[in-house]
Amino acid sequence: QVQLVESGGGLVQAGGSLRLSCAASGRTFSPYVMGWFRQVPGKERKLVASIHWSSGSIYYEDSVKGRFTISRDNAKNTVYLQMNSLKPEDTAAYYCAVSRNIQGWRTRNPSDFGSWGQGTQVTVSS
Repeated sequence: QVQLVESGGGLVQAGGSLRLSCAASGRTFSPYVMGWFRQVPGKERKLVASIHWSSGSIYYEDSVKGRFTISRDNAKNTVYLQMNSLKPEDTAAYYCAVSRNIQGWRTRNPSDFGSWGQGTQVTVSS
């Protein structure tokens, strides 16, 4: 069982920055990829960034390229999402997730991620 605990969300003005953290614990923590998803009410959860745990390869969704940076600290089993130049449309609940197989990296589909954090709200005011 893997436990994921997110932190760092909050309210920020447009153009501001936030840094999300996701700390993983559990005896079975063996990620293939970790990702950050976001979800607004009435819409599907969508991957915004992911990192291949062993190689460090990274994926960004187009709307966040150049503004968000995903990183990891293998020793701390922690993944971060630095969000700069935030826009009102970035407002969402953000979730970190772990996939233990290549499908999570290939498909970027929430159904291929088996462990999830509780979510942290990010609100960007205009």
